[in-house]
Amino acid sequence: MRNAREYNFDGLVGPSHNYAGLSFGNVASFSNVRSASNPRQAALQGLAKMRALAARGFAQAVMPPQARPNFRLLRSLGFSGTDADVLAQAWREAPVVLSCAWSAAPMWTANAATVSPSSDTRDGRVHFTAANLNNKLHRSEEHVQATRTLRAIFADHDHFVVHDTLPATPAFGDEGAANHTRFAADHGAPGVEFFVYGRVEFDPSAPAPKKYPARQTLEASQAVARLHGLDPVRTVFASQNPDVIDQGVFHNDVIAVGNGNVLFYHEQAFADEAATLEALRRAAGGIGFEFVPVRVDGGQVPVTDAVASYLFNSQLLSKPDGKMALVVPHECRENEAVARYLSGLVAGGGPIDELIEFDLRQSMRNGGGPACLRLRVALTDEQAAAMHGGVIMTEALYAQLVEWVEKHYRDRVEPKDLMDPQLAIECHAALEALERIIGLPGLYDFG
Repeated sequence: MRNAREYNFDGLVGPSHNYAGLSFGNVASFSNVRSASNPRQAALQGLAKMRALAARGFAQAVMPPQARPNFRLLRSLGFSGTDADVLAQAWREAPVVLSCAWSAAPMWTANAATVSPSSDTRDGRVHFTAANLNNKLHRSEEHVQATRTLRAIFADHDHFVVHDTLPATPAFGDEGAANHTRFAADHGAPGVEFFVYGRVEFDPSAPAPKKYPARQTLEASQAVARLHGLDPVRTVFASQNPDVIDQGVFHNDVIAVGNGNVLFYHEQAFADEAATLEALRRAAGGIGFEFVPVRVDGGQVPVTDAVASYLFNSQLLSKPDGKMALVVPHECRENEAVARYLSGLVAGGGPIDELIEFDLRQSMRNGGGPACLRLRVALTDEQAAAMHGGVIMTEALYAQLVEWVEKHYRDRVEPKDLMDPQLAIECHAALEALERIIGLPGLYDFG
């Protein structure tokens, strides 16, 4: 066992943060379609969360935003001329496509990649596979910059491997860490990697949702496990309950969250709850730790309340005293059933004994809570020293980023602003400045 810490890489909200309602199956995103957003407030809310958790001693880092608008996407679809011409033509002829090119979704870095720490992989390196996100046009281009960013931060090949995405075909639909978690006695100990999928491409008889799309396939999960060199004995695959997908649970992290030896989950999360728990218990027992499920009954918290509050799209963090803290959005306090459940949870003597609450309304209105905003990366001290240090959250970096946001971000973006070439110029200038702040020149290929 090696000493290791879990670093949470939170997505820094970009200067074009907007509500386009592009994600069919994401109830919150659809509910706020085409309303005005506040990019400055969104970024400051996210930075406040990062700072507060870093101050508590949790390892915290920043994942830079992606460049928007995506002119490469627009030009590949036939829009031409100057940048201003491209925006105006897309606004007239294909406003939904224009919205896709301005998508704010990369802020949710849980979808950026799947990560396996070195204690789980055959070659003893940390493995990343950028998600192809091919279920949605507005997300299907994200992997290009996600891979570029991961390779810039984790550039040392002695310690890190950043794989290309899986083939961009429905058979290998991959949504990253939003459908993956890991259980272990300690972040540096060998663990059990847990992949949850929504459908099976090559078995039409397998359970599948009827209303909303299942974005993660079994085939994709299996391919990532092979790429990362995981031990099959310590790898568990489970089917998500198709009925909850049809209730707006578009990723597993909207209905379950794991950390350490604990799985915090809703009773309706999995297609076969008993078999899933038994497989996890057996795998954990094989490497000498006890798996602890924390089950939330539907009678206590209906799925609709879980989705509305994003109870399970929370972070579960290990504290020095061996207990865990649950990082929740304000919406959990505002939902009567969820608030009542959480009060009993922290007072109940179980592994979760603290709530940490944040105002993340700008992200929540677009369909992402605390868990969506972060990518978990377990690193040994040596690996942490080998990654690019300019993205690690400190008081100095926090102050620089707040000043940067206040200088470059608007406090209001409406749908009509997506045709404004000045907004594109402002976004470009902001990211050029960000490259200097975090010490990653050339991070962006503005094309």
